[in-house]
Amino acid sequence: MIVMKAKRNITTSNKSVIKKLKDQNLVTDSALTNINKLSIEDLIAVKFELSAGHINNRLYGFDLWRKSNCIMKEALLKFAVSTTKSKKDASRFLGLTYLEFKRVLKKYKVENYFAEDI
Repeated sequence: MIVMKAKRNITTSNKSVIKKLKDQNLVTDSALTNINKLSIEDLIAVKFELSAGHINNRLYGFDLWRKSNCIMKEALLKFAVSTTKSKKDASRFLGLTYLEFKRVLKKYKVENYFAEDI
């Protein structure tokens, strides 16, 4: 008697924010080592400071305080997709139902982020 194992549909494997950024030559191993030494709060503050530096530190018109929730949620979605084996695993990881997860993936366009650049 032959027992066939059900093939698990792996939908998020081989997705990595770090790999994507390396492929685009946006980060190096040494940069990642330095980034790893920072707290998440420091990293976010540095990114905002660098971004604001190009516009003379004026982010007028961009409601940063109220948008910070969206920024964090998008980062969490990218992380969940890149570190789990399936969308169902990612939804469980985030404490969302699968339906909620599919909705926020679409809202934040995270699947498009990992799409292969043509």
